[in-house]
Amino acid sequence: MTAPTGTSDSVTTVTTVYKVSGMSCGHCEGAVSGEIGEIPGVSSVKAVASTGEVTVVSEAALDEDAVRAAVDEAGFELVGRA
Repeated sequence: MTAPTGTSDSVTTVTTVYKVSGMSCGHCEGAVSGEIGEIPGVSSVKAVASTGEVTVVSEAALDEDAVRAAVDEAGFELVGRA
């Protein structure tokens, strides 16, 4: 059995999509991504203003209160999971 391309050992990640209200531009996406990206264990964040969706890849499932606090700090509102 071979490992997936580009990985030397098995790493499990969790991908979660959240809905965030109020994002309208690239600056909004950057603000939300920056705040969520500071949560320990987060490896990537992609916010899309046009859909209001934020895709977060992390080492383990995140505490939704931590995500809510980060989104609030960026000036937006976490609606919930998409």
